[in-house]
This record gives sequence, C-alpha cells and structure tokens, in this order.
Amino acid sequence: MTIRYGLIGSGMMGQEHIRNLNLLDGCEVAAIADPDEGMRNLSVETANGAAQGFANYKDMLSAGLCDAVVVVSPNDTHHAIMMDILDTNLPILCEKPLCTTADHCREVLSKSQTRTAPVWVAMEYRYMPPVQRLLAEVASGTAGTPRMMSIREHRFPFLEKVGDWNRFNARTGGTLVEKCCHFWDLMRVVLESDPVRVYASAAADVNHQDEQYDGHTPDIIDNAFVTVDFANGARGLLDLCMFAEGSYWQEVISVTGAKARVDAKVPGPARFSVDGKERASEIEISHRDSKEIIREEVEVDETVLAAGDHHGSTFFQHKRFRDLVVSGIGKPEVSLEDGLWSVRVGEAAEKSARTGQAVTL
Repeated sequence: MTIRYGLIGSGMMGQEHIRNLNLLDGCEVAAIADPDEGMRNLSVETANGAAQGFANYKDMLSAGLCDAVVVVSPNDTHHAIMMDILDTNLPILCEKPLCTTADHCREVLSKSQTRTAPVWVAMEYRYMPPVQRLLAEVASGTAGTPRMMSIREHRFPFLEKVGDWNRFNARTGGTLVEKCCHFWDLMRVVLESDPVRVYASAAADVNHQDEQYDGHTPDIIDNAFVTVDFANGARGLLDLCMFAEGSYWQEVISVTGAKARVDAKVPGPARFSVDGKERASEIEISHRDSKEIIREEVEVDETVLAAGDHHGSTFFQHKRFRDLVVSGIGKPEVSLEDGLWSVRVGEAAEKSARTGQAVTL
C-alpha cells in the first residue's frame, strides 16, 4: 500500500518532510500547496518531480490526490487550515505548534471530536533516538521516580524563512511557543503530570536587533530561563540561548530521581558544526549509590541524519505516523490535547517573561 501525501507549505521544514518521506517505503509525496511559486517548484523537484503543485491548499484538498495531509505552513496559518482540513476525513500530521494561541488550539480540538481519521501533532523531539533512549530508561525505573527535569538548548538563531514570518511574536506565537513547545511536551511525557505554574525570565538581547521589516524590529525572545511546576510535585527547568552557535551539545536533557540522573546529549545539525561533520549523540547515566557513570553513543543512520536538522527524528516520527495510517488501528502518539498543553505552557511563559509574574494554569 502506498500512501499519497499532500503537503501544505513547502519552506525549510517542508523540504525536510519531503526528504524523509522519500526515504520511507509506502510513502509518496503526491501534491504540494504553497503560494510561493519558487518554493513550490523546488518542493516538486525535491519530491522527485512526481508531485503536483498548487498555489492554494483548498484546490489541493479538492483534487483527490491525497490519502494524508501534512501541515507545515507558517504558524499563524495553522488554525484556519486545520479548521478546513477537519471537514475532510483525511489523516493529518500538523507541525508544531498546533496553533499560535491556546484558544485556537481549543477550537481545533473541539471540531476534531466528530471525525474518525487521526490527527497527530508533529513533536519531532520525542523521536530523536537519544530522547527515545532517555524515555526508555526513565520508564524502566533507572532514575527512580523523576523529581526534576532540566533541558538546556544552546543553539544558533532563528534562520531566514520566506517572508521572514518567524521574526515576530504575532506570527509565531513567540519563541517560548514556537521553539519551546517541544520541551513543554517532553516534560509532560517524562514527568507524567500536567503543569500548574510557570515562571519565566527572558529577553530579546542579541539576535535580529539590526533587522527591520516594514519599519518594525523583530520582537522574538532569544534567551530565557523558565521554571515549570507540575501537579505531582515535580519541576522542570528550561535554559534557552539562541546565540550560542558552536556549542558542543545543542541540547542536554536531564532527568533526575532518587536513584540516578539520566542525560540525553544531542549535537546540532552538521551544517552548523565547526567541521561540518555529523557527531553521535550520547546517553549518560549517573547512579547515585554506586557512583557508577555509564556513557554510550546513540548511533543513527547517516542517510537519515542527512535528511533533516532534527537528528533523525522527522524520519522516525513519519514512520510511526505511516504505520498508524496503514493499520488504521490505535491513536496518534501525540494528540491534539498534547498540542494544546504545549501551547498553553508556552503562552504562559511568554506572559510571565513580559510581566515578571508567575502564571498559574
């Protein structure tokens, strides 16, 4: 069985989705909708010339070419697009964030209640091989009951995109929604609890300050500390810096319980490394009583790594989504409820950063 995919949006992340679908058996990119002719044509080429291009996604949906839809357009377009696609019964993979506001997420969630086809929110970071290993270690009890979780992401600034839509909070939802929804999602998964309180200290200090768009300077946050309290008493911390190019590890995700600390260490994309080469990620386990430290590399196929900037996670996520669509059995691993929660926390963090007050959920 071959699943014919239709993509709505064909920018940088759209290209990554196409490259990964090209690697998967039983997947074919059959249609691409994007109002930008240059990106649309490039994406048809990336899809090995087999896809049909559309300037309007509604024309693509009505053409009958798709068995599943991937939404990978700018954040502020997700709400309207999702409300239209939900009128069909096509399986949907919607890129993060689900919407730029929690209210819009709730509208999507409400409308989805009457349909049977799955809707999966694309939280790629869950599917990074080192994160999958961390999740397995925590689930097996290696750390004991997780009490603290910290995530450090020190990386390069937001990249240039068509129309420079990712420079402003109004179009992205803000950095703590757009970029960090992944991290709030991981915290909920690992700590097995919902957030109840968010406090953020953040600013726009370095990046994009010399840029102007229609007379406006970008207002997206480029560094932050965010603490999140959870209903079960656990707590999470995010340390974000988006002017830290050259950091040896782009992400370090640490989970600590009474028995051990488990760290997943993830390098950035090869094209941003000093030597331009891929590096293996690592898992590190520090046992409290024995003082033993275990370090292991987590290997990922080079072809999969080369297909995107997310350490292979887009490939593995698509594989799981494909399997769900083919089998027709089960539910999305990342639900619309998960998508809503990740936006709620990001929205609260943005509000906290601007008011200086903790926000209760």
